[in-house]
Amino acid sequence: MFIWASSFIALKSAMQDLGEYTVIFIRMVTASLCFLYFIKDFLKYDFTKSDIKYIFLLALFEPCFYFIFEAKALIYTSASQAGMITSLMPIITAMAAGFFLKEIITRKLIFGSLIAMFGAVWLSVQATTSYSAPNPMLGNFLEFCAMICAAGYTIVARYLSNKYSALFITAIQVFIGAVFFFPFFIYEISTSSMQFTIEALSWSVYLGIVVTLGGYGLYNFALTKIEASKAAVFVYLIPIFTVFLAYMFLGEKLSSKELIASALILIGVFISQLKVKRFRKVKA
Repeated sequence: MFIWASSFIALKSAMQDLGEYTVIFIRMVTASLCFLYFIKDFLKYDFTKSDIKYIFLLALFEPCFYFIFEAKALIYTSASQAGMITSLMPIITAMAAGFFLKEIITRKLIFGSLIAMFGAVWLSVQATTSYSAPNPMLGNFLEFCAMICAAGYTIVARYLSNKYSALFITAIQVFIGAVFFFPFFIYEISTSSMQFTIEALSWSVYLGIVVTLGGYGLYNFALTKIEASKAAVFVYLIPIFTVFLAYMFLGEKLSSKELIASALILIGVFISQLKVKRFRKVKA
C-alpha cells in the first residue's frame, strides 16, 4: 500500500513534462521487459477458454481502464485527494463481491458505505481549485471510476489466483497493458509537445519497476494467501501514506474541512468492516 501510494506522486510528477499516456506506456514497457525472462515458465500453464476470458477482463479492469481514469484524474485533482478517494475501493469491492459472489452484505457495510460516500462527496465539494488541481470535483469522480475498476480487478485476480501464480498475473497485466496503450502513445507523441526530461523518465521507470512489479506483485501474491475482501482492507492505508508523501515531495496541503471529510471516509470504511459479535446466553 505504501508503494501504491507513491504512484500518485510519481504519476503527478512525471506528467509535468510528459503526456499521461506516454508515462503509462513507458511504465508498461519497463515492467514488461522485466518479465521477459519468465515467458518460458508462463507457457507451461494450461489455458482454457474461460481462463483467457477472465485474463482479458482482468487486464481491461487494470491496467487499461484503471490507468486511463487515474491519469486523467490526476490532471484535475491533487495527489492527496486522489489518495483519499481510494478509501472507497474496499467498500466497492465488498458490494461487488456481494452481488457477483453472493457474499453477505451487512447493515454495517451499508451504513459505513453511506458515511464514506458522504465524506467523498464533501471532500470533492470542499476542494479548492489550484494550478495542480484545476477541477478537483471532476478529478475525484474520475478517481472514483478508477476505484470501480480496481474492485473488479481484485475480484477477478482472486479468482485467477486459484490456478495462476502472482508473478504470471502481474506479468499478463503489463503485457496486455503495453499493447493496449501503444496506440495512445503514438497518437500523443505525434500531436502533443512533451519534454523527455531525466526526472520525468525516472519517475516513469519507477512506476514500471517499483510500483508495477513491487506493488502489484505483492498485492497479487497476497491474493493467493488471503481473501479479496481481507486484502482490500489494507487499501485504507493509502490515503495516509499519500498525504504524507504528497506533503514531502509535492508540497500539497489539506485544509481542516478536507481533513474532516477524509476522516469521515476512514470512519465509514471502518464501520463497514465491523463484525457483529453474538453472545450466547448463559443459563443460570
